[in-house]
Amino acid sequence: MTTAIALPETLDLKASGPLKQAFVERRGQDIEVHADQVRRLGGLCLQVLLAARKAWAEDGKPFSITAPSEAFVETTRLFGAEGALFPADYQGAAS
Repeated sequence: MTTAIALPETLDLKASGPLKQAFVERRGQDIEVHADQVRRLGGLCLQVLLAARKAWAEDGKPFSITAPSEAFVETTRLFGAEGALFPADYQGAAS
């Protein structure tokens, strides 16, 4: 069974703690991250997402980001993290 996490509009310093906790509580479950509402993505929340992606990969569990907003994708690119966060087939389609 896949568990969803809906990201808020603003992923700033204040959002990083609750975001981390959401992933900690769901560790070991298949995850689908809904990023369609994101308008602002800060570096700390991006680090939380990258750490979660890595943890799920190490656990051999699915981790997907669905329908990322343009702001989410663009900020991820500006940080140079699209290769670590998005699958290769998504990067090719979004470029």
